[in-house]
Amino acid sequence: MTDEPQTDTGRPSTAPTASVVAPGEGETILLGPTRMRVLEDGTHTGHRLGVTESVLAPHTPGPPQHRHARHDEGFYVLSGTVRFTVGDREHDATAGTFVLVPPGTPHTFANTTGQSAVMLSVFTPDLYVQYFRDLRDMTADGRTPSPRTHRETMSRYATETATDLP
Repeated sequence: MTDEPQTDTGRPSTAPTASVVAPGEGETILLGPTRMRVLEDGTHTGHRLGVTESVLAPHTPGPPQHRHARHDEGFYVLSGTVRFTVGDREHDATAGTFVLVPPGTPHTFANTTGQSAVMLSVFTPDLYVQYFRDLRDMTADGRTPSPRTHRETMSRYATETATDLP
């Protein structure tokens, strides 16, 4: 043992670990005809990043057009075609397309085709992952939340529908 003072190297005292979510793993959230798999809920990123994979069944309507005040949302289409409506512009995004929606931008998405579509979504920070869990709980047992209840739930995550916009 030495009596020499310890120096702070600025390195963490424990080695960081990677988060690995294998195929078929991760939390599954069913939202009507959409199956979402949570790949990162912010637990491993200090809540800086959330990531989900969503499978949209054919002819799946999306959420009401909305905007987020506190997080960016990115979508990478892995397969199929997803129609994004950003403000009054529509974009049919095919596999390989990335759509980034910064805070304050009204948007929605839907699968208007007869084929399933799969997309990867990223949220920075991870704020919106819990919203999907709340929405799942609100629609359990086939219940449909009222528009008011849905808006109130969205507002807990710094989100509002386009009809709420000035």
